[in-house]
Amino acid sequence: METQALDYADGNPQDRVQFFDAKVILKPDFFATVRGFKMFSDIVAEAAGKVKGVTYQPADLARARPRIREVMFLDTADFRLYNNSFILRRRNDYQDGFPTSDPEVVFKFRNADMQKVSSIDVRPKIAGPYRTKFKAEALPLKDGPGGFRLLYSHNCIFPMSSVHGADRTNLRVIAKALPAIAGLVGDLEEKVELVNSTLVEEVLMDLGPIDFGKGMTTKSNISLWRSLGDHHVMCGEFAYQARFDRREDVHQVVKQRAEELFIKLQQVATGWLLLGTTKTGLLYQLKGNPPQSHE
Repeated sequence: METQALDYADGNPQDRVQFFDAKVILKPDFFATVRGFKMFSDIVAEAAGKVKGVTYQPADLARARPRIREVMFLDTADFRLYNNSFILRRRNDYQDGFPTSDPEVVFKFRNADMQKVSSIDVRPKIAGPYRTKFKAEALPLKDGPGGFRLLYSHNCIFPMSSVHGADRTNLRVIAKALPAIAGLVGDLEEKVELVNSTLVEEVLMDLGPIDFGKGMTTKSNISLWRSLGDHHVMCGEFAYQARFDRREDVHQVVKQRAEELFIKLQQVATGWLLLGTTKTGLLYQLKGNPPQSHE
């Protein structure tokens, strides 16, 4: 069911879902070398071959170079942001060992309740550009392959240079730029810190496009998350994303094919699946005492 036509406090209409992400979290065991990317690309090809009307065009990974990103998750010591469905991270893209642009801040509210996610205004108060995304994210069921569950993610992305303040780790300073979290600021001078003291290195490999017909073609990729320093591999993630203006305009046949492919992929890749979590969830649980998860 689509979100209702409601407005934010300033009169702007609430954002509507315009992206669909299908995500499969993968065990780290297969990604000791780049060969794991090729092996899973073959699995995607096998699954696509079982769905009528779906075509996957594998990329030539022998000549491909993975992209590298550094991802820093920030939260209070008591995980107050994540416990309330917020995620705050900073990411840097690197090429040949050097950053390629201004670091990006990614701020999101992610929850299974679509209407609640839509109602959270994630727009920042900054003197600079930003962009928002409202995504429906499909994940396998927590107890086994063969189905899917949906999370809704309301994202805002903007350059780090747009955030001003003497101490950008101060929660009050952050709340001025991100008013959506103002209600989480306490009376004390609180700070955010690196979640579980772990900096994430993301290795991102683009795979081939997936054509669902009726004009819907999606890109696909595998991202590998490992802790920077010891290069401990946390997990992999295969994902493909579709963009549309309105969900109701997506042809029913395309929806059926996307759902069937997602289920077939799980069945073919059963031994690869890491169920019941997300990449962010794994990071938060690295050192035990997991926070309250809304994912």
